Amino acid sequence: MKAIVILSGGMDSTTTLFIALHQGYEVIPVHFNYGQRTEKRELKSFNDICEYAGIKNRYIIDIPFFKQIGASALVDENLEVPTGGLKPGIPITYVPFRNGIFLSIAAAIAEKEGANAIFIGVVEEDSSGYPDCREDFIKKMQDAINEGTKPETQIEIKTPLIHLKKEDIVKEAIKYNVPLELTWSCYQNEDEACGVCDSCRLRLKGFEKAGVKDKIPYKKMKEK
Repeated sequence: MKAIVILSGGMDSTTTLFIALHQGYEVIPVHFNYGQRTEKRELKSFNDICEYAGIKNRYIIDIPFFKQIGASALVDENLEVPTGGLKPGIPITYVPFRNGIFLSIAAAIAEKEGANAIFIGVVEEDSSGYPDCREDFIKKMQDAINEGTKPETQIEIKTPLIHLKKEDIVKEAIKYNVPLELTWSCYQNEDEACGVCDSCRLRLKGFEKAGVKDKIPYKKMKEK
């Protein structure tokens, strides 16, 4: 069995990678540089995680047009990353149709590599409200991918974390010996995590509820 794993270098995607390995897949990680604020730091995590897992066959894909489109605080530096906590609705950090584009590119790689699965670490219940993290969207993308590829290409999109909360993901990570200290989740900073953006808040909350210490450095904690 062979699987493409979309690996940002964050906690969720890294846990997903280790689950795929545990399930016996030969994994091919794919990372996207799309002009995000923490692009260099995420790429470092991706490479560190691949080295840790002994994975040589990997893809790093540059997608410059997300920055050109803008409309998200992750790629447009004129927009501020929210730090006041999660609020109802779709946040300004949502990158329009990002996961749809990621899955489309991953499907092309899967067809080339002869993979029969794509793993993506989307989380529906405890996410920031992104529409492209919903289970219904993933199912429809799977149908579209299989309609638009060769008849012998049959790809299943696997989302092992989709119904978990962050504390459950931390527990899963520990269960599969995921090197969480190599992962990066912060939306803003590349040296020390800010501790106040939506992604940092969700991560810290997950570690706290799981009763586990997060080993990555946080700027906010140093200031207290």
